[in-house]
Amino acid sequence: MSAGHVEVALALPVFRVFTYRIDGPLPAPGTRVLVPFQRSERVGWVLGEGDPTGIRGIRPVSDVLEGVPSLPSELLGLARWMAEYYVAPLGVACRSMLPSVLSDGAREMVRLRGEPEAWGGLPPRATTLLEELGERGGEARVSALRKAMGKGSLWPEIQFLTERGLLEHETVPPPDPPIRTRKVVRLVEWIADLAEREERFGRAARQRECYEVLEASGGSRDLAELQEADGFSRSVIQGLESKGLVVVEDRELSRDPFLEAAEEPERHEPTPAQAEAIGALLEAAGQPESAPFLLHGVTGSGKTLVYIELLREIVDRRGRSAIVLVPEISLTPQTVSRFRAWFGDRVAVLHSALSQGERYDQWRSILRGEKRVVVGARSALFAPVSELGAIIVDEEHDGSYKQSEAPRYQARDVAVVRAHRAGALCVLGSATPSLESWRNARSGKFTLLSLPERVRGRAMPPVEVVDLRKHRDVLSVPLVSAVRERLERGEQAILLLNRRGYSSFIQCRGCGEVQECPNCSVSLTYHRGRARLLCHHCRHEEGAPDRCPGCGDPDLSFRGLGTEQVERVVAETFPEARIARMDVDTTSGKWAHHEILGRVKRGEVDILLGTQMISKGLDFPGVTFVGVVNADVGLHLPDFRASERSFQLLSQVAGRTGRGARGGRVVIQSSLPEHYVIRSALSHDFLGFAERELEARKSPPYPPHLRLANVVISSPDPALVADGAEGAAKWIRRELVRGGCPGMELVGPAPSPIERLHNRWRWHFFLRGGRVRPATRLFRRFLEEFRPPSGDLRVILDRDPVALL
Repeated sequence: MSAGHVEVALALPVFRVFTYRIDGPLPAPGTRVLVPFQRSERVGWVLGEGDPTGIRGIRPVSDVLEGVPSLPSELLGLARWMAEYYVAPLGVACRSMLPSVLSDGAREMVRLRGEPEAWGGLPPRATTLLEELGERGGEARVSALRKAMGKGSLWPEIQFLTERGLLEHETVPPPDPPIRTRKVVRLVEWIADLAEREERFGRAARQRECYEVLEASGGSRDLAELQEADGFSRSVIQGLESKGLVVVEDRELSRDPFLEAAEEPERHEPTPAQAEAIGALLEAAGQPESAPFLLHGVTGSGKTLVYIELLREIVDRRGRSAIVLVPEISLTPQTVSRFRAWFGDRVAVLHSALSQGERYDQWRSILRGEKRVVVGARSALFAPVSELGAIIVDEEHDGSYKQSEAPRYQARDVAVVRAHRAGALCVLGSATPSLESWRNARSGKFTLLSLPERVRGRAMPPVEVVDLRKHRDVLSVPLVSAVRERLERGEQAILLLNRRGYSSFIQCRGCGEVQECPNCSVSLTYHRGRARLLCHHCRHEEGAPDRCPGCGDPDLSFRGLGTEQVERVVAETFPEARIARMDVDTTSGKWAHHEILGRVKRGEVDILLGTQMISKGLDFPGVTFVGVVNADVGLHLPDFRASERSFQLLSQVAGRTGRGARGGRVVIQSSLPEHYVIRSALSHDFLGFAERELEARKSPPYPPHLRLANVVISSPDPALVADGAEGAAKWIRRELVRGGCPGMELVGPAPSPIERLHNRWRWHFFLRGGRVRPATRLFRRFLEEFRPPSGDLRVILDRDPVALL
C-alpha cells in the first residue's frame, strides 16, 4: 500500500500546521485523525495533501477516526477564514466548531467483531490486543488498553484488525444512565403574608433564607445546589420539611433536549410592513447572491413571523436548511417551541446547557441531514447543516454573540461571512441594532427592512422617568404605586436591575476597609442567601464576615444594590405578591430558565425580577408594567459602547410590556434623567439615539467609523507585565513607522480598567484604523515574532466586531 502525506491542524497555541505520513488513500479534508505529538497523541483535522520536502523524521498518522469528515468543506473553509481574520491557530478554530467530545482522544472505543477462530496467524501484539479486549467483555477504551499493554501506540494494530473485520472502532459521547434522576426540593406551601411568614419562621433565620431562595427560584431547586452552591445544611431543609413547607422528591431527567412537546402553530395575517419584509426576503431567496438584511422592527412588531415565513420557503419548499441564533439560553426553549410548531422534529437545538451526550446526539443528527432547522446560542452557527439556505441572527446587537476565548469571534459577523460563502440569506434582526449594522444598512452594504409599528395596531408603552436624586428609596413612590395598581387588577409586572447579589460590597464604618478579591482588582459581592462574598470574575468565595477583618469593628455597611436585595424590598412592599427572581444565581439548573418563565406564562408569578436576561425576547401579554430600578448601572463603564448598551437594555426591557390588549407602562428610575440615553429611551427613539451616538464616536474615532483591536498583556508579575506591554507597543510602533499598516494608530499602553484578573496583572493598548489585510498581516507577525521578556507573559489580541463584507 503506497504512502502519502497530509497536513494536519492541531488545537495548539501555534500558527503552524504539521505534516504526517499516511498509508493508503488520503482522508478528505476536515476528517479527524489521531496523530502522535511529542510523547502523547492528539486529535487533529486533515487540511489536505502535505509536502514532505525538507522535513525530517515525519511520523505516521495513528488512525483515521471517521469516514465522513466532521468538518465538511464549507465549515473547514470558514475555519480557515476565522483563523486568518481573528489571528488564531487553525486547529483552535476547528475545535471551536465541534462538540468537545470530538476533540477528546480518550473517547475512542474499540469492540470485538467476529469469532476467536479467526485470530490465528495474527502478529503477536495484535493477538494480545484481542485477548485483552476479550478479558474486558469485548469492548474498551483505547486509552485503557494502551495503559494495560505498555508503551507504544496501539493504532497500527487497531487499524490492521479493523481492516480485517475483527475490530470495530467509534467515538462515543460521555455516557448517560438510561434513567437519570435528581433530588429536588419543592415548595408545597406559599406564604404571601409577611406577618405570617415572621410567625412561622420565628428565629429560624436560615430556614427562612432557604425558603426565600426556593421562592425566588420558581418554587423548586436541586437539593445539591441548595447544599453546595447556596450553603444550606440538610438539617435546614429537614426543618422546612417538618413545617410542611417543602418536599424532597426524585425528578427524572431526560436526554431529550426538548422539555415539552411542540405547540400548535399560530397563524397570523401579516401586517402590510411584515408582508413587505417577507416579500423582499422571498425575492432575495431566489437570487444566487444577496446582501445581508437588517430587519429593524420595534419590540412587538412581529419579527418572528417574518423569520418563520422565510424558513417555510427555505425549508419546506426549497428543501434547504437554516440556522436561527438567539443570544440567551433563556430564550432557546421559547424560540424552539415556536419553530417546532411549524417544523416539528426537523428542529435541532444546540446550546451550552445541554449535556455533552445531548449535544453530540443533536450534532450527529444534523450531520446526517435528519434536522433542517437548528436553533441555538452562539455555537449553533457552526452546525454542520447541508445545503444551507438562511441564517437568522435574532437580537443581533447582543453582546453575548462575542466569544471571549480564542478564536475571539463575533457570531453576528461570522454569520454574515458563512451565509455569503454558502450562497445563503443572512437576516439580522433587532429593535435596537448595533451601530455597526446600522451604519452598514445606511451605507448600502446591508439591505434595510423596517417594521415601524407593533402588530394589531398596539401602541408602544408610555415611559416616564423618576429622578433618584429626589427619591432615595430603592422603590420610588411612583414605581410602587404603578406596581400596586397592576397587582390589584391581577396583571403582571417586570422589574429590572442589571446587577446580581445582595450588596455590591461590604465596608467597615470604623476603618473604611472594603473586602476585595485576592485574585482580582474588584470588591467582593455580598450574596445574602448564601451568606457568602463572591467574585463575579474568578468565582473566589469566602464566608461573609460579622466584623471587620482588619480592625475587628462589627459595624459593617452593606453598600450598593443587587437583585437579591431588591427582591427582599419587593417582598416587604408587596407581601401578597408572588415573586420570581431570574439571574445567574437562580438559573444555574438546566431547565431553571424554562421553569421560571413557565410560571410567568401560566400566571403563577405577579412580579418577575431579574437582570438583563429578562430584558429581551420574552412575550407575555399579561405583563402590563416594567420598572427599571436603576438605569444608571453600566452607563459610565470605561467602554466606548457603554451608552449604546445602556440604551439597548432600556429599550428592550421596555418592550416587554404592552403586548396584550390591556396596554402597558414603563417607569425608569435614574439619577441622570437628562442624559440622552434616558431621553431617547423615553420616546423609543432609536433613530435619534443612533444619530447622536454615531456623531459622538467621530472624535476621537471609534467603531463603527474605523476598525479597532485591543491587545492585552498579562502576567502574575506587575513589573513584568508593564515591561512586556511597553515592549509590545515598541514592536508595533517600529512596524508602523516602516509602513506595516498605513492609517493605523497605536493608543497606549496603560493598565487595563480591571488591572488584575484571575491573579494576573493586565495592561493593554488599542490599534485603531488601517485596512483589513495589512492589519491582519501585522497582527499575525506580531504574535509570531514578538519576543516578550522572560517569565510568564501572555498576549491576547482581540479584533473588534466590524462589517466584514
